[in-house]
Amino acid sequence: MPHRHRPLELAAAPGAGRSSFRIAVRMARRDIARHRGRSFLIVLLIMLPVAGMTAAGTLYQSSQRTPQEIVRYELGNTQARFVALPTPNGDSIQDPMNDAYVRSSTGELDPGFVPTDPKKLLPSGYAVLPLRQLQLTTSVGEAMVTLNGVQVDALHEAFEGKFTLLDGRAPANGAEVLASRGLLERFNVELGEEFRTSAGTFVPVGTIRDADASDNNSTLYLQSGQLPAGFVPGPAAAQAVSYYVTGPEPVTWQQVREANSKGVGVLSRSVVLDPPPPGEVTVPGAKAAGVPSETVATYATFAVVGALALLEVGLLAGAAFAVGAKHQVRELALLAASGAEAPTIRAVVTASGLWLGTLAVTAGAAAGVAAAAGVVWWVRSTGSARLAGVHPDPLLTSLAMLMGLAACILAALAPANLVARQALLGALKSGRAPAASGRRSTIAGAAVLLAAAGLLAAGWALGSSAKDPDQRAQQAAAVSAMLAGGAVLAVVALVLLTGWLTAALTSRTRAMPLPLRMAARDSARNRSRTVPAVAAVLAAATLASAALVLSSSQLAGQRLSHSWSALENQAYLPLSLAQPPLADGTAAPAVTVDPQRLSAAVSGALDSVSWTRTVTTPAPVENCGFGDGADPGAPVATETSNCLLYALARPRGQECPVTPQRRVVDPDDWRCRGSMASDQGSDRSILVGGADDIRAMFGRDAGAVIIAALDAGAMVVTNPAFVRDGKAELQGLDVRTQRGSPDGSIVHEAVTSTVLDAVILEPAVAVPYYGIVSPATAGRLGLAPKTAGLAIQLSRSPSAAEVDAVTGAVAGAVGQSGLGFWVEPGIPKDQAWMGWLIVAISALITFSAAGITTGLALADARTDHATLAGVGAAPRLRKALAASQALFTSGLGAVLGAVAGTVPAVLIVASTEMRSSLEVPWLPLAAMVVAIPLTGSALAWAFTRSALPMTRRAHGS
Repeated sequence: MPHRHRPLELAAAPGAGRSSFRIAVRMARRDIARHRGRSFLIVLLIMLPVAGMTAAGTLYQSSQRTPQEIVRYELGNTQARFVALPTPNGDSIQDPMNDAYVRSSTGELDPGFVPTDPKKLLPSGYAVLPLRQLQLTTSVGEAMVTLNGVQVDALHEAFEGKFTLLDGRAPANGAEVLASRGLLERFNVELGEEFRTSAGTFVPVGTIRDADASDNNSTLYLQSGQLPAGFVPGPAAAQAVSYYVTGPEPVTWQQVREANSKGVGVLSRSVVLDPPPPGEVTVPGAKAAGVPSETVATYATFAVVGALALLEVGLLAGAAFAVGAKHQVRELALLAASGAEAPTIRAVVTASGLWLGTLAVTAGAAAGVAAAAGVVWWVRSTGSARLAGVHPDPLLTSLAMLMGLAACILAALAPANLVARQALLGALKSGRAPAASGRRSTIAGAAVLLAAAGLLAAGWALGSSAKDPDQRAQQAAAVSAMLAGGAVLAVVALVLLTGWLTAALTSRTRAMPLPLRMAARDSARNRSRTVPAVAAVLAAATLASAALVLSSSQLAGQRLSHSWSALENQAYLPLSLAQPPLADGTAAPAVTVDPQRLSAAVSGALDSVSWTRTVTTPAPVENCGFGDGADPGAPVATETSNCLLYALARPRGQECPVTPQRRVVDPDDWRCRGSMASDQGSDRSILVGGADDIRAMFGRDAGAVIIAALDAGAMVVTNPAFVRDGKAELQGLDVRTQRGSPDGSIVHEAVTSTVLDAVILEPAVAVPYYGIVSPATAGRLGLAPKTAGLAIQLSRSPSAAEVDAVTGAVAGAVGQSGLGFWVEPGIPKDQAWMGWLIVAISALITFSAAGITTGLALADARTDHATLAGVGAAPRLRKALAASQALFTSGLGAVLGAVAGTVPAVLIVASTEMRSSLEVPWLPLAAMVVAIPLTGSALAWAFTRSALPMTRRAHGS
């Protein structure tokens, strides 16, 4: 009977998958233990970004108070706080968590709406603890400086948690007070030492901390009865006083709504801890609040930077895994020769990513939370109220850990696939991995590059398609996601094309010196070493250049939006000082200051005064009655009073176009730019003078045509938006009247109107002046010109000590304290330094990437250097070869990265509301592209040893 053979069973044995995975995990753990330096480097590369993201999320959440912290820091043990709420009508609703913010409102101004004093709405049956804000002054030398005053029983048991006694003791009599630490440090006052203020002389006996304010504030805490009779506290009583109520019953949301309808805000303990549903916090017909432009720009920036940062981490770790996988080739080949299949070999390398990634993300999350906790503890210990407590963000922390783990595993997956596919018999014979063909990666790179270009183009087209800024803001998230995805795909495509680019560049190096030719050919031959190194530098340079373009554009936007009060280093001091009302309530006459005396005082205190000159304007608003007691039928101007404010009217059709959410439709529109583009004017908005005044206040020389027109009775206007057909309308506004405007602001009614010939002369910067008329024209129009102030031009920005000195000199000259001295600083000077700081940080990131990958590549090329030494190559040649390799790798990565980072960043700025401030910092970008390769090359030269240690000859080679 013939023997029947059983068919060969090729199926995997039961449990073979689990067994092979255990083998892979065990081998990966042993390889990690053998190569601790490389393993630590990979863990560090993954841990740092995870720690950074975790710390950032924790710190952001720590800046947001929890309901329990709101109650503790703002209410203490009280039930509620009643304050004045600025509302345009009685239909507005406050934020349940913030009694100073209107959450929902139609925005329509109700002329008949009169807010109620919060004191009149306090519920019965509650104990009341008032807190009044005061404006105090004290003398520092000859100057009078301001400080904060608070009248409150701060140590009452109901304020436990809000006020805390830090040092000293409680006041025992009417002369003793409490103070903040910042006040004692600022005025160099010790506890028990007298301190003179405009409210009297007091003795601080203890320092106190307000959980809702910084310890650095200069605040004096007084109790009721400590203010002298007749003392004027400063702000209006209804606005300056908060009323805290204590009692057994909570203040309900219905009570809060009733108070809101009368112009009073309420922070209720019960409402904060148990807020109402969203439907009860919305007014029917309320305008939807738009997303602020700054928020849109921030989200767009973080989307791109975050995506590129994650990609950089993966590629840096991938470079380390690639070197590690090459060093594992022989033992993996032995494993394959003993019967292991490709999935098992692939799993050995991938398991290293799992081991190291798990360790890295766990350590990173712990380090991030610990670092954030340390920052919160330090900030709180200094008395700052910026951070409320340690609030870890579980969602963001988990997301950061998953992203880091995925990056680590994906970084290990690419070299794992390469090792699993290579010719294992050749690896056993030579101990080295054969060079893989780059045709597939080149084709894939070209396809991914086309996809990236399509995604970038689609994102830019979507962002540019919407002409309405409100719609553009709604699309910002989708546009940012598309552009961020396009940026990532562009980096991936360039990484895949690196091998082809290296080969293409190698064929054009014949005329170069020997080290550069050898470096180029070695890079083309050892693509498994070159591609990860170039990719890591490329990703870092992409991140750096994108951050540089985005930050430069944001700084440019800040420069464009700077609000100028005058020309740079120019100050203004009034020559008419209002006085407090007399005892019978009548207005006291203003004190007139001698301009020559004031000029001499300023020039004597400062050595940087270039010139001083008087400023003449139409008669300023003075002795004008407002409020309930005002008589709207009274004359708008008399011999002792004036209620007229002069301004220019915008011709119909020349208003700045805005959206329903108050966004400017086109920031480049000429009607939305220049002087007084978004300002309603003041007493000084119209000047009276001639050519010298134009030069002094506008920073421009008036030509003969301008001077002739001014002398002929025309008005020199600073902004063409107020001129049509050579005419401008000068209006006199009655400041006693108030009405709502389409943009939601309050404007005054025009009671006079005069049409003048106008010529346009735009000032050097957007100073807040409508224009200037000659004295003869001002007299003809009945503007009653008056010398209003003294303009002072300085040659440089004064120091704080110089400001104190000139403040004291001014106080002595005018015989009145409290007159401040403020100089227009111009565009902040530190913005340029901030740009170069970003360059330095970006360069540091790229230097780190270049250094890490260059070091790994040199470690992988150690056998090649030993071979060169064996055939008699001089140490100088080997050092030059190492420097050339670093130059080639870093240079190619830096150039590609600069392109890959700049293009998406430019598209983001051009497709969002930041488009008018697009700025590409060519010089810093060029410096980064040039400095990084040169520095990397120099470091490689310096750290390549002349004498190599003996290396063991590989078996079979």
